[in-house]
Amino acid sequence: MARWEPGARERLVVAAVDLFTEQGYDATTVQQIAERAGVTKSTFFRHFTEKRELLVAGQEALSRLLAEGIAEAPDDASPLQAVAAGLERVSIAMGGPRNREFAPRLKAAVAASAELRERDALKSVSLAAAMTTALTARGVPDSTAAIAGELGVLAFKRGYAAWADGDGDGDLATYTLAALDELRTASAALG
Repeated sequence: MARWEPGARERLVVAAVDLFTEQGYDATTVQQIAERAGVTKSTFFRHFTEKRELLVAGQEALSRLLAEGIAEAPDDASPLQAVAAGLERVSIAMGGPRNREFAPRLKAAVAASAELRERDALKSVSLAAAMTTALTARGVPDSTAAIAGELGVLAFKRGYAAWADGDGDGDLATYTLAALDELRTASAALG
């Protein structure tokens, strides 16, 4: 594959996750990732500042999609209904078969590395902040927006995991919205 072919960023992410899974995060070099992706090391650095950044590839897009979905929810939507609109927006965008196939490899790579688990946690914080900001822009009080944003992240993570592990035909949106409904019920039981 020539280095100038489109999709270098995506190929780099796939190559990195595969190498992280095969030989571990620490043992994987940027050079190996670039070679596996069929690009040069300088192409790697045009897309990412370091190998750890590969895990959060697309985080800005996820945050933007969540915020857009929340902003475009009907005016009378409750905070969790607005979060559901954001989850639906992001789930439609990333719920394709290629991501479903890729998810177990990503999960294994993250589970095997403390540094990647830390980066994944920071990604969750960022996504919650994006949802919280979008909700406060709708006039939702800060504490309510923060709780709804955290529930949204938890619903996305739970829905994504169930979707990736499932053999059913349901799409990612179905899984994330079901997870949000479960969390809504569970939070109501807190009293």
